[in-house]
Amino acid sequence: MTHDARKNPTLAIFEIYDSIQGESLYAGYPCTFIRLAGCPLRCRWCDTPYAFGEGERLQLSEILTRVADLGHNLVELTGGEPLAQPETPALMSELLHQGYRVLIETGGSEPIDQVPQGVHIIMDIKCPDSGMAERNHFDNLRLLKPSDEVKFVIASWKDYLYAKNLIMDHGLLDRCQPALSPAFGLTKPATLCEWILKDQLPVRLNLQLHKFIWHPRAKGV
Repeated sequence: MTHDARKNPTLAIFEIYDSIQGESLYAGYPCTFIRLAGCPLRCRWCDTPYAFGEGERLQLSEILTRVADLGHNLVELTGGEPLAQPETPALMSELLHQGYRVLIETGGSEPIDQVPQGVHIIMDIKCPDSGMAERNHFDNLRLLKPSDEVKFVIASWKDYLYAKNLIMDHGLLDRCQPALSPAFGLTKPATLCEWILKDQLPVRLNLQLHKFIWHPRAKGV
């Protein structure tokens, strides 16, 4: 790799767009999304399988230009799985350097040790009904900051018990910000609320606002 290529690497990008942040502690805020292409996981309830492809190879400088053109200070890297591309930390570092508030949503199967300290991590730990629970990289948990988030997508009572036990066994209530999200169309939000309230589990209910605002299968929102 040449010196210029190291300074201006290329990444596989599926889309760059702006919308309202639909999930996380930043839900409701205007946000620019960089959806990186490709994912090593195949969760049964995945809502972005269209991003599994190769995407478009863009240089870091072109990505930054597109982000600047959209004009939002909040930027989220999502996928696919953004950390499956080794060039992603360089993109996050440059976004931070340029003064953006940077979020990354990662599926929890890839190490997060190269994520810059200033990035807000939203890590999705896979529950059994996803079919990918064996791919969880639990060493990541010790690297989380108190402000970071851990999300569990709940498709069944079995998933809820798995999430609750893991939260308690790993001390996640003290380590980070846990959230439970009903798998859209599989678990009713009211049902998940009942389980949380019955157990007095102090976690945040995480709803995907964009699926209530737009069609659940709409792209680019």
